[in-house]
Amino acid sequence: MENFFITGATGFIGKHLIKAIDGNIKILSRSPLKDYESVICELGVELIPKDALNNIQTIIHLAGVAHNKFNDKNTDLYYKVNIDATIELANLAVKSGVKNFVFISSVKAGGRSFDGSRVNEQDHFEPEGIYGKTKREAELRLLEISKISGMNITIIRPSLVCGPNVKGNLKKMFQGIKSGWFPPLPETNNKKSIIHVDDLVQAILLVLKDNRTNGEIYIATDDVSYSSRNIYTIMCKLAGKPIPKWTVPKLFFDILGLFSPNIKYKVDKLLGDEYYSSGKLKKLGFRPQKTLENMNETIF
Repeated sequence: MENFFITGATGFIGKHLIKAIDGNIKILSRSPLKDYESVICELGVELIPKDALNNIQTIIHLAGVAHNKFNDKNTDLYYKVNIDATIELANLAVKSGVKNFVFISSVKAGGRSFDGSRVNEQDHFEPEGIYGKTKREAELRLLEISKISGMNITIIRPSLVCGPNVKGNLKKMFQGIKSGWFPPLPETNNKKSIIHVDDLVQAILLVLKDNRTNGEIYIATDDVSYSSRNIYTIMCKLAGKPIPKWTVPKLFFDILGLFSPNIKYKVDKLLGDEYYSSGKLKKLGFRPQKTLENMNETIF
């Protein structure tokens, strides 16, 4: 039976991943996880124990500092965790004879278009924020390691991930709708990409089974184009709330964005495009099974 080493196993994606893996699992975490062999280590602060990867065949590296955790005082943390700790783990993996290394990056590493065009792995836009920049730097350094080592390294860039107990902006939006304070969004026909956590897990397991994935980057989405208004109406239905017959005009958000660059950034994130293609992943046989519209589960 294959031996897996998982970082970030206690996070949103990690909790779903470890349930789907058929094999022996060892995790790296700041605290032990019941029923799993645990290596106690805080990435970016402590060195990974040299014997942590003994007899490990596959690493799935999920851990990192998330995009919504940034403030002016923790810039160094992004570099230490998202880059330095990732490369430390990869180098130790090479020395330990690990065969496969899957790095969970982000679509923010490849940036986004501002004209509504669909972004793929060959597009090179400016990485989004310090999170995207550090993820991109980690990707580039991992790809160099893949060229000079015998270890297979594959990178997956998930789009916005949804699913049971999701956190972040999707959860905030859903809670706002449920509580009645989130404004009815206008239809701007913008385009956003999403992937369900279960489909992301299947994408991770898929690339491990295919020898064509070494040194490759794959974007993971459910291949559906959602407008912000579309997401808003779906969430109203999931929350059991009636869809308002009125909307806040787009002009209001445009005016709001004039007050400060920070507000303008948030408005752009809310109503702008974040549209990606998973065509490359689909060539491997990836077939997403869940979308926001066809879900019959409690996802928030």
